[in-house]
This record gives sequence, structure tokens and C-alpha cells, in this order.
Amino acid sequence: MLTTPEIFRRYEEVRSRMPQAQCSSSIRDIDDLTEIAEQAEVFVFDAFGVLNVGETLIKGADLRLRELRSLGCKIRILTNAASYERSGTIAKFSKLGIEIEDDEIITSRDAALLVLTSGFWGVIAATEDHLSDLEVDYLRLGHQPQDYDLVDGFLFLSSSIWTDVGQELLKRSLLKNDRPVIVANPDLVAPRDNGFSIEPGHFGHLLADCGLKNIRFFGKPFPEVYDLVEASLPSIPSHKIVMCGDTLHTDILGAAARGWQTVLVTQDGLFSGYDTKKYCFESSIYPNWRLARI
Repeated sequence: MLTTPEIFRRYEEVRSRMPQAQCSSSIRDIDDLTEIAEQAEVFVFDAFGVLNVGETLIKGADLRLRELRSLGCKIRILTNAASYERSGTIAKFSKLGIEIEDDEIITSRDAALLVLTSGFWGVIAATEDHLSDLEVDYLRLGHQPQDYDLVDGFLFLSSSIWTDVGQELLKRSLLKNDRPVIVANPDLVAPRDNGFSIEPGHFGHLLADCGLKNIRFFGKPFPEVYDLVEASLPSIPSHKIVMCGDTLHTDILGAAARGWQTVLVTQDGLFSGYDTKKYCFESSIYPNWRLARI
């Protein structure tokens, strides 16, 4: 099981593949988001570690979103979870008790599917994912070596059933014939009820470590998802958008690179139980504000 220090170090190792941003080292601690509501027109929330941990709602998160709406703030959820089609993602939040409209959620999957070109794609996906939102020809990948050489590119949506065997088959096929790999979730890990799950970004960066050049990541901190958020918020200036997340290298870095304001949420996500100021100093990634829960 990976630990927070190990995960942080790995994010630092792959930092050169991420956007760059300059952050002020001044961090203000707050108790809840209503303290800064007058400074924001939009609050954008990461999901895992901020609204939920695994399949469990973080206490009070649903009520806070309602309160911010009542204060006139717009809400967006920006998640790197790519294992569900849009309808499944909305259903998941509804099950958690979070009221969300279709246009209030943007996923890394949305951004990844927009760049799929025609061709025959090998897809790495959860068993329960029906893939009904794919508008290309595709083949689900498993442990059949010949399948990897048949396809024109690879779409990595979920690591829930991914194995070391599959990873080795993918790497060997790419080293023979380098083709595009679209990683629809750039996270290394996600906080769960009993630790961290390994996410597609972990495997995508392992491929990039081998010198493969056609690995593309979609989701925070990469720009395409921010394009989608801002397109849904015409005329709102970037400095009036506040990103709330639990991870420095995805949530905070990506939003800072975009000119958004940022809030690091500390109690339930990646840095639960750790001194976040230490990690901010080591990475030079600083949020504007810090709080335990939203």
C-alpha cells in the first residue's frame, strides 16, 4: 500500500510532464468556504477527498454546496474519475446525496473522448462500463497479446481490473509500434475507505518512463478540462473561480496555472494526517487558502 510521502515523491518525479505555475507562498487558514464566498463567483470541487471518500459522502459536503448556492455562487464538480459514463457519474453523486445538474459536472473522461479520432481503439475499462458514449470502433483489452497489436491506439479509462500482465503486454506492444495512449485519469491514486487505489495515471507515467512519446493525459492538472469548465461559465473571470481539492499536483497546480484561486482541503484526502505546509514548501505549490473540510 502506497503512503502519502511515496505518492508525493512520485508526483514530484513526473512534475516535468505537468503544467507550470507560480504560486504565492502565503496561505490563509479558514474554517469553511462561506468565509471566502464573497471573493468567488464559482466554486469548483474535486470529488475524491473533498466531497467523498470512496463510496462515502464526507459529512456536511452536501449541505455546504447548498449553502454556497444560496449565497449566489455557481457550483461545478471537476473530477478525474473516468470509470463511469456521464449518466453513471451523475447517478453516483445523487446516491451520495449531492444535488447536481448535468451542466455542473465536468470529467476527465469528457475531455479525453473529445480527442478520439477515427480508427480502432483498444480500451481499458471497468467491467461495468458499457462504453455507450464511445463513437469509435473499439476492442476491450484483457490478456490476449494479439489484441494489443491490432489496434490503432489505446484509451485508458479505468484501472479497476488492470493487472501487471496487461501493463506488460501494453508496454511491449507500444515499444514495437508506438501509438497514441489516451489516459483519461491522470491521478496516481485516489483516496478510498481503506487507503489509496492505484489509478490510470500511475500506469501512464510508467509508460512515459520507458521513453514512449505518445502518452497524453486528460484531467487535472492538464488544460483541456479547464477549457470545458470555463466554456460552461462564459464571462466569468478566471480569478473569480475557486478550485477546492485535496492534491497539490493535480487540483492546486492545475488551477493555479489557469489563474484560478485555490483551496487545499486536508482532512480526508491525500494529506490526511500530514502537515501540508511541509509538502507545499517542498513542491513550491501553495494554495491561497487551506481548511480541513469544505
